[in-house]
Formats: sequence, structure tokens, C-alpha cells
Amino acid sequence: MAPSIRLSPAARSLFDEPLAIAVQGLGPRQQVTLRTSLRDETGELFQASARYQAGDDGELDLARCPALPGGSFSGLEPMGLLWALQPQKPFWRLVKRDVQSPFLLQLEVFEGHAERPGRLLAQAQHERAFLRDGVRRVPVREGRIRATLFLPPGRGPFPGIIDLYGTGGGLPEYRACLLANHGFAVLALAFYSYEDLPKGMKEFHLEYFEEAVNYMLQHTQVKGPGIGLLGHSKGGDLCVSMASFLKGITATALINGSVANVGAVLCYKDITIPALGINPKRIKVNKSGIADIIDVLNNPLEGPDQQSFIPLEKAECSFLFIVGQDDHNWKSEFFAVEGSKRLQAHGKEKPEIICYPGAGHYIEPPFFPMCAASMHLLLGKPVMWGGEPKAHCEAQIDAWQKIQAFFHKHLIGKPSGTSSKL
Repeated sequence: MAPSIRLSPAARSLFDEPLAIAVQGLGPRQQVTLRTSLRDETGELFQASARYQAGDDGELDLARCPALPGGSFSGLEPMGLLWALQPQKPFWRLVKRDVQSPFLLQLEVFEGHAERPGRLLAQAQHERAFLRDGVRRVPVREGRIRATLFLPPGRGPFPGIIDLYGTGGGLPEYRACLLANHGFAVLALAFYSYEDLPKGMKEFHLEYFEEAVNYMLQHTQVKGPGIGLLGHSKGGDLCVSMASFLKGITATALINGSVANVGAVLCYKDITIPALGINPKRIKVNKSGIADIIDVLNNPLEGPDQQSFIPLEKAECSFLFIVGQDDHNWKSEFFAVEGSKRLQAHGKEKPEIICYPGAGHYIEPPFFPMCAASMHLLLGKPVMWGGEPKAHCEAQIDAWQKIQAFFHKHLIGKPSGTSSKL
């Protein structure tokens, strides 16, 4: 029989779900190269390949057969063909702009292990979707709020979360909708460089974020009495500020966030928190022209920079810090530890800190390929984000579970045990 690719789920899966890949109908111990390809919405190509040898029965199951050296990865990596996807254009990061359409994954099986692909033996297509059936996507334009609310299927009310990204601006929705697939009402909130919001990062007013918190607290589909906050990078320190000054926050999870106010002045009523100082002379540029910015920020424990430290001891919520120990954007572990010290010094609950060796800055939902370096909007040049692909991928899978468990515990009061099906 002719070789064919067997996928489970067969035609479509959620992006954060595992995909089982097998090839049948090969010759005994036949050597083949498997290749995956995916184009983002701008048309940029991402690819990964791996070399395999079929079993004595001509079967090749990626859950049982290790990849041989010479491809994008080696060893037993059932999902390697997804997490090892790399852009063909330098410094390009995989993001999902329109969550209502899936990514189309192409799988090909080629003869042999040559550098150039041999004869094509089999091919298949698979949709990697972001919205589970029944999840409602609701654009929100109330008052100043520019956001998208994702509501799970069913009657509700659901535990509510506000999701914030970082200095990229705009309105990324993909993490919020993937989280909604797991039973949360999630508001993806834009805060600059989107529609009529401020174009640049000069100053932020916490009253805007307060409007969003109140919108969620008053929503009939959001289960009270409080909501959760999830923030990555700059979104992380905004979440810390929200938790410190605003009412109705029960749980705050930060992914490589800061406990000092970074990049823009923060204003709330008569309070002003300056931005943490920077020293551009501390940027290191390697031979490839990629900048390492890890040492650029000043220490928020010293001198006038202490005023940028967010008074998180005022918060009435539980904290979770997700830390990539190879984050090259800034010293995420230092921020988590100092935040923990400050909370405990004021008699507050010790936060949960989960550290991942080998994980970089962009800890995304599972199976997003690691972005080692990309253009930094504020610097205008490529910067390194850190991370080692396999360790980073494993961190993303684990962190995703830990974040959901954290919100289940503090917003519902029971551990999570539910899985999502498309």
C-alpha cells in the first residue's frame, strides 16, 4: 500500500492541543524525512524537518520513534515538528492575528535523508484552530475600552480574566481565546497603538484599566466577586499596578513581568509612578547585529529608581510569577524574587514563583515555536529574547497548565480537571 500520514485528531485540532503524527505504508526500516510548513497571515513561511527510520513493519509513529540527528531536532519529540517551526525570514515571530481562522499546517514525507528533499511519498493538511466551537467573540467598545471579550460555551457565569500583552501594542487575541476554550471569560485588552488609543508609550492612566475591570465585574456572564489578571512583559507590570491600586482583583499571573513600572509614566488620580531608568550604553550587540538588552534597565532598589517600584504590598490578591530563567529582555527572576520579598515584608501571602531553566522571554501558549530574536518596536533593531527551543517548548506546556490551575483555585475555589475538545 502507498505511504500515508495518519493524524489524530484527523482534520482539525486546537492550537494548544497535542497532535499525534504517524506514517504508515513505508518499507521496513525505510529512511524518510518529515517536513512541516505553515504560513502566517502575512504569507511568511515557517518550516521544520526531521529524519526518521520506519519500524520493521513499515510503521512510523512519532510518539515511539526518535528523530535521528540532522534535522530541526532529534530524539523522541512527538510534537517536535510543531514547536521546532522556524521562520524563513530572519527575526520574524509567529503570531495569530485573526483568531476566527485556523493556521493551515502542511505535512510532507520525503524519501531518504539527503540535504535536498527526495521523492515526495505522502502529504496531508491539518487545521490548527484557535476558537473552540461555541466560544463567542464579542468586540467591546464601551466608554474608552478597546477590547475583545471571549465567552465559553454554556450558560455561565464564568470566572473572568483580563489579558494584557506587552510593548507590541495593538490587540492580540490568541492567548485570550485559547484560555476561553478552557472555561474562562477573557477580555483581551488593548492599551496603546490601537484604533483611537494613544499611539506611543509615554504615559498610561490607570483609570482606563479601571474601566475595563469594572466592565468585567458588572458583566452578567462573569462570575464574581473578583476577577483575574494575566500579563506578559509590559502587560505584567501593568497588571501589578492594577492589582495594587484597583478593587476587585482576586488573582494576578505574570509571565516574565516586572514589579517596577517600565517604559512609560503611570498615573492614577493624584499618584504618579515614574518609569524605571535605562542606560542604553549597557546594550550589547553581537556579530549578527542582534542586541542583548538584559542589562539596560536600572536597579529599582537603588537611588531615585526606587520610586518606580510598584507598591504591590497594597494588592489584595494572590500572585503567580512565571519566570523564564534565560529571559534576555530583562531580569524576570530578579523582579519575581524582589516582588516576593516586598509582599512578605508587609505580611502578605508569599507569591507562587515558577522558574523554567532554558525558557526565554516569549512564553506563549503551548506549541508556539520559540522566538529567539525579533525586531523590538521601541529600539528599532532586532533583540534576543533568550531560550533553548526544547526547554522553552516544555515550559510553555507546563506554564499553561499552571496558569489555568492558579485561576481555577483563586477564581472558582477548586482545582481544574477539565479538558477542552473541539
